[in-house]
Amino acid sequence: MIHAYQEIYLCNAQRALGEALDYAVNTCGLNGADFVKMFTVSSVSKHMENGEPNWLSGKSGIEVAEEVFLETIGRNFLLSPQAHPGCSKEYWIGWAAAYYQWYSARRFGEIFKAIPYADFEALYYTLHEADISKFVDVAEKQMKAVFPETNLKRIRTAYGCSQAELARRTGVSLRSIQMYEQRNKDINKASAETVQRLAKFLGCTIENLLENG
Repeated sequence: MIHAYQEIYLCNAQRALGEALDYAVNTCGLNGADFVKMFTVSSVSKHMENGEPNWLSGKSGIEVAEEVFLETIGRNFLLSPQAHPGCSKEYWIGWAAAYYQWYSARRFGEIFKAIPYADFEALYYTLHEADISKFVDVAEKQMKAVFPETNLKRIRTAYGCSQAELARRTGVSLRSIQMYEQRNKDINKASAETVQRLAKFLGCTIENLLENG
């Protein structure tokens, strides 16, 4: 699997988003679900998704949260963070969401659509002390329920070839194929040549690979 960015930045990204959510809720008094909405529509989430080093390791969680506030509601809170022992529920939610975004290379908006904030809160009580792989398993199941397989993945799987083989045989990059299958890129907007190469190898029509709606 191709991850969103180099693993060297992962721990910092998890810490930053965990601290941002903890600060927004426990210091600034925001509702966690509201902050998540603000975060996912902001450019801040896009910077993190794209693996930009100055966002993944160059900013503290408070700085991340304040950037979200400034961009979405036009103001800063600039409060001193509240000290509390251990890992807060909000910190874990941000920490786990950042891990899964790196692991899956999906958009934060997709992640929080498939796993609403209330679901994250419920998962905290059973998974916050477990290995992160347990959360990934749950997240993958919910993702598949909310985002069924794309036509490309369904046809490729039925054909019996891997993403890597499809990339090698068609000249379409592995990254592009993965992103089309995860709906991080819209195959309907791909070049006609790209879709034609995929369709020719898979023995289907171009229309078979395009998505409705």
